[in-house]
Amino acid sequence: MAYHPEMYPQSQSRRGLGGKRDDLGNIYFRSAWEANYARYLNFLKSVGEIADWKYECKTFEFSKIKRGSRFYTPDFLVTFPRGNQEFHEVKGYMDAKSQTKLKRMAKYFPGVRVVLIDKYRYHGIAKTVKGLIKNWEGRTRID
Repeated sequence: MAYHPEMYPQSQSRRGLGGKRDDLGNIYFRSAWEANYARYLNFLKSVGEIADWKYECKTFEFSKIKRGSRFYTPDFLVTFPRGNQEFHEVKGYMDAKSQTKLKRMAKYFPGVRVVLIDKYRYHGIAKTVKGLIKNWEGRTRID
């Protein structure tokens, strides 16, 4: 689906097209990829594979850290039908700051599962479901 500025008033940032999406409850997403992943999670919810999801609902603090990244807010909290939960982080590229945050999560919160949705995983999902999901944004090929 093509980008429609009248549907998604967005702002350009280093993370991509941020903006609110009406079809996703008017939630502000930082990028088209995050918005599309939310659509994918809605699809999974509709077929019973997940029970629910929330966007940027929890922030973890690395209280022992004195310099650098002291806080981390994962993109999505995904809840499964049996009640187990995991966080999903959508990353088209991995910069040093993001890498540090994920390493600190593993060290300071070892019981918390964080699933990385990198560009390869995202494009695999997009190729599979973009024709099934209304309002899918952008291209699906890897540049």
